[in-house]
Amino acid sequence: MFKTILVAATLCLASASSALAAPVKTGDTGLGTVLTGENGMTLYTFQKDGKDVSNCYDKCAANWPPLMATDGAMADGKYSIIARKDGSKQWAHDGKPLYFWIKDSKPGDTTGNGVLNVWDVARP
Repeated sequence: MFKTILVAATLCLASASSALAAPVKTGDTGLGTVLTGENGMTLYTFQKDGKDVSNCYDKCAANWPPLMATDGAMADGKYSIIARKDGSKQWAHDGKPLYFWIKDSKPGDTTGNGVLNVWDVARP
């Protein structure tokens, strides 16, 4: 019986931690392997951001929606959670906040790469 309870507890913990991990995958594109959201859409970094600091708000954030972190999400490895100035939380990779681009229409699109010479696909 103890073994059964231990196995069940371990499975619950594994399930909970994976649900709270960074919602990021990798995907193959014409530019090579990039980071994507769980939806398969390409993620980007903004050269005007600081380490663990987003400088993309208002109109910028409307065009480049941040990859938001949910309550209870836990940073792990190369993934961290940064605080935005409105108090919301955003995922970052190696200290670089992550964003989507509204003009990408399907998984594998990388149309945001190089926009205004300050947006780059996020690399693993």
